[in-house]
This record gives sequence, structure tokens and C-alpha cells, in this order.
Amino acid sequence: MTNTNVFNQSNGPLFTQLTNTFAAPGIGAAPDTGAAAAGSFFALTTNNTSIPSNQNLLLQILNAAGSGRTIRIASLAGGTTAAATLVVYSGGTVTVGSTPVPVNTLLGNANTSIVTTRQNTGTLGGTFTSLLSIPLTAGLYALDLNGSIVVPPGQSLSISLGTGSQVGSINLFWWEF
Repeated sequence: MTNTNVFNQSNGPLFTQLTNTFAAPGIGAAPDTGAAAAGSFFALTTNNTSIPSNQNLLLQILNAAGSGRTIRIASLAGGTTAAATLVVYSGGTVTVGSTPVPVNTLLGNANTSIVTTRQNTGTLGGTFTSLLSIPLTAGLYALDLNGSIVVPPGQSLSISLGTGSQVGSINLFWWEF
């Protein structure tokens, strides 16, 4: 047996092995990339929406009980023309104003999302729990959640942007498995 020590010693030289080189680069990608390539990554937008005075822009996704899929929230982005508060909730009730259609980010792919969507302006109703709340200044916002919010079957996720007379948008990205 040789006297080669596999661990670096504090009183000796630092032994390294270069594994990520220019000739043989390592490739690292977020789970979003694989989900998008598999046709399981979706986007949902409110587009730019006028928010009436004393109301909020509301967007909700519902994962039906028995859907057989779990949703992992990848990111949340958008903008506002005035100071606002962005709040993400577990649960809640959004009165249906419109039902925007989620888009598969693998363009041309026939896979559709299993979520039911709701969009409206007003106030979130029902029973809900606040997951995060962020005060915003006018401009863009982006939250990289990396799948850290999970919506299992039988649960819903609601997002509120407001309050006030302004134009705002919410863009939600997730993958399903």
C-alpha cells in the first residue's frame, strides 16, 4: 500500500484535481431547464392590468385533489407603476373574473397544465395563510423560488399585488411532476 493520503494536511501542500476545465467544462442547470425540455414547465401571466383604487390584482392556481401531479413554483416576476405590496398566500378564494391559460414553455408542445386558474381585481377571500409579503417600489420585481413552494393536489396558491390605482403584472412560472 502506498503512503498517499487522500486528505489534505494542514502542514502540507493543497492537492487538487481540476475537473471543470475549458477543454471539458462542467454544465450546471436549474431543474427548470430539465422540466422545460420535458414539456412540464409552465408560465401564467396577468399581462399589464389596471388595478382600481383600493383593490388588488389577484392571480390564483388550484391543483385539484386527485390530479396526480405536484406543482413546484420556480419564480415570480412582474412590475408595478406605483408602490405596492406583493403577497403570496396558501389558499384563499378569488372570484372568477377570467381564467388565463397557462402556456407550456416548450413552445409547440401539446402538454397542458393540470391547474385551474383565476384572475381578478379585488380582495382575496376565504381562508388563507400568508407565505411571504414584500413591499415594492414602482418598477420591476423578480423572485427566484427554485421550486421551494410546493402545491400538492388539493391545494391552491394565490398572489396579490396592490393596493391602489396603478398598472401591475404578475408572471408565475412552475413545473409539474
